[in-house]
Amino acid sequence: MGRAEKVVLAYSGGVDTTVCIPYLMNDWGVKEVITLAADLGQGDELEPIRLKALTAGVKESLVADLTEEFITDYAFPAIQANALYENRYPLSTALARPLIAKALVEAADRYGADAVAHGCTGKGNDQVRFDVAIAALNPSLKVLAPAREWGMGREETIAYGEKMGLAFPVKKSSPYSIDRNLLGRSIEAGPLEDPMNEPLEEVFLMTQAIESTPDQPEYIEIGFTKGIPTHLNGAALSPVELITQINEIAGRHGVGRIDMVENRLVGIKSREIYEAPALLVLIDAHRDLESLTLTSDVTQYKRGIEETYSRLVYNGLWYSPLKLALDAFIQQTQERVTGTVRMKLFKGNARVVGRKSDLALYSESLATYSSDDQFDHKAAEGFIYVWGLPTRVWSEKVREG
Repeated sequence: MGRAEKVVLAYSGGVDTTVCIPYLMNDWGVKEVITLAADLGQGDELEPIRLKALTAGVKESLVADLTEEFITDYAFPAIQANALYENRYPLSTALARPLIAKALVEAADRYGADAVAHGCTGKGNDQVRFDVAIAALNPSLKVLAPAREWGMGREETIAYGEKMGLAFPVKKSSPYSIDRNLLGRSIEAGPLEDPMNEPLEEVFLMTQAIESTPDQPEYIEIGFTKGIPTHLNGAALSPVELITQINEIAGRHGVGRIDMVENRLVGIKSREIYEAPALLVLIDAHRDLESLTLTSDVTQYKRGIEETYSRLVYNGLWYSPLKLALDAFIQQTQERVTGTVRMKLFKGNARVVGRKSDLALYSESLATYSSDDQFDHKAAEGFIYVWGLPTRVWSEKVREG
């Protein structure tokens, strides 16, 4: 079934995306497949993955170093938005998809491809994120999803690949489905599909078990400039280095584990395990700094914006008009979110224990109960009368019957 002449395939080196290569050419009549592996700081050696694609029959195998862009253009805006899907998950996987989609579209334009492809199944969120993001960036491109249509289980997929001359030396794979980038890891499937099964320690990589964490707390200070984390313990760091160091420090103390049943966009509930040490720490610190530097009405109104923002990102609408409009609002709120937050890391917990800012709206002379108190207590009576007047009038009318 001919669907496209030249295709750029998002490539991970796994079974599904590797089998996509001969499947696209032999079953769907694609004449040329170009693979693109995205380096998002996941720590994998991508050169073997690039060579694996060439062995599988592609003419061009690309590796895109997207790590810094991933942090500056995707993670940092999400931190400014305090983005937590269902108030728990900091979107480490979801944030990567629009960037990979962008790289696919750019590669398709560069190589004259008329389609892009991915290895997502028909049950997950990523298929939506890729398809919608690609359509937003270049609606004329076709999007091919072989794994959504071929109807093969894992064993059948491996058998198909071997029939096409591919080698899969490790037949007995992990029961888990894992995605990783610099911001975190997501783990699902296998024993985790029973929501009552406690995740075994083997599923974790970025965070220590509580019993293995240090017996003394560790304090860190995170500096923000207009809502962007820029300093750690007084030292200015590059975006990637800052995330890397906080991941290591927080993970050492067991901070960053999430075990949740979440509502997928496709309508099913899914049990997911996440590790996102730096992202969770930074969102907690950032939100606390906002409490010091934003007015109460902006802080409270922004909470609703944050919930909508998180849902849009999770649902694959990074490039949507509403998301772009919310970006403008969030950026405006960050103009004065500059300062330092001190956090205490200990036995799986990260607590804010101090904050300071030259732009703080907090006034000790107004807040204090000491003799230095400058608040006009006499003004309170008139304020309370006016504030409570609507309730007083309503109550009188109710009593009159």
